[in-house]
Amino acid sequence: MDKLRCMEVFVTVVESGNFTLAGSKLGITTVRVGRQIRELEALLGTLLLKRSTRTQSLTEAGALYYRNAKTILDDVLRAQEAVQDLGGQPAGKLRISAPVSMGSCLIAPALARYQRDFPQVGIELVLGNARVNLVEDGFDLAVRVGALPDSSLVARPLQPYRNRICGAPAYLAEAGVPLAWSDLERHRCLAHLAWRAQWTGADGAERAWPTRQVFASNDGFALRAAAIAGAGLVLQPDVLLQDAIASGALVPVLDSFLPPPLPVHLLYLQDPYPRRRLASLVDFLLADLG
Repeated sequence: MDKLRCMEVFVTVVESGNFTLAGSKLGITTVRVGRQIRELEALLGTLLLKRSTRTQSLTEAGALYYRNAKTILDDVLRAQEAVQDLGGQPAGKLRISAPVSMGSCLIAPALARYQRDFPQVGIELVLGNARVNLVEDGFDLAVRVGALPDSSLVARPLQPYRNRICGAPAYLAEAGVPLAWSDLERHRCLAHLAWRAQWTGADGAERAWPTRQVFASNDGFALRAAAIAGAGLVLQPDVLLQDAIASGALVPVLDSFLPPPLPVHLLYLQDPYPRRRLASLVDFLLADLG
């Protein structure tokens, strides 16, 4: 009996949801999957899966065994990859999580530049503003904006995340250029539906971006497009607005009232078997964006 193989089959069954899909992923028959699960249960002397004709679920022992087996298999894979990395250029796949605006405007182009130097490394970039769990969600690296909670993750700093306030030249010519925060009361301010910007200014004053629903969206790119079209003033990350500012499509205003920049970090797991592809990407991003 190959204990490690049975462990791999069991983990694949749990993550696939049934024997048929697990067999397809592993390249073995459904009958063989069932046989190896039974061999594993016989070895452990306990039931791991409660099975019926249509469904399956983990027993208490199965849930405990799954967590430990998953950790062991991950360690085996990392050890194997670490040895393989010694033989040549970084290769394999890296799965990365990043916020939407920063990921689209900053991280994606940087990853493209990285692949020019390391073409054998495949990249899977997943954008979203929710904070992922690197282990449970299967990510090698995460880009995080904002303060970090205490954790066992390695954190490496990138350049801070700054916001800007901008308006189109035609809009500012018609509505006037705001010079004080109170001037926003007579301006159309574009709001983000998913978050409300509030901060303490350098002068100690508490400020919040107006949320009057003259124009609102759950997407920063839509707000930028609306601002360029003259819908009003927009408060969004500099990485999202900088091209429009450089081209003259948007004009920055109220720079002295901006929110303080937020810290940005690369996060990854402490690993006794560091993989060359992850180390090469971290070093590249620190040099390119740090």
